[in-house]
Amino acid sequence: MFDKITEMLKQVSEDRTVPRNIRTKLEECVKVLSDDKMAKEIKINTVISSLDEVANDPNIPMYARTQIWNLVSALEAENK
Repeated sequence: MFDKITEMLKQVSEDRTVPRNIRTKLEECVKVLSDDKMAKEIKINTVISSLDEVANDPNIPMYARTQIWNLVSALEAENK
């Protein structure tokens, strides 16, 4: 269900130009999406909240911020 989104999160989290604290937060998002015990809506809302926080970090490169916004859009579409 979240395969494409998870793959995009992994790509950004493996980018060494992205600060470590942001990569760690993205790895946590991957874990949340892969948790089978959580309801779909809770997973999506948790990850969107984390990604909003990450996107507002002043240290994130602009291209990574754009990728984060794309991920948020994809998650919001998935939540409908």
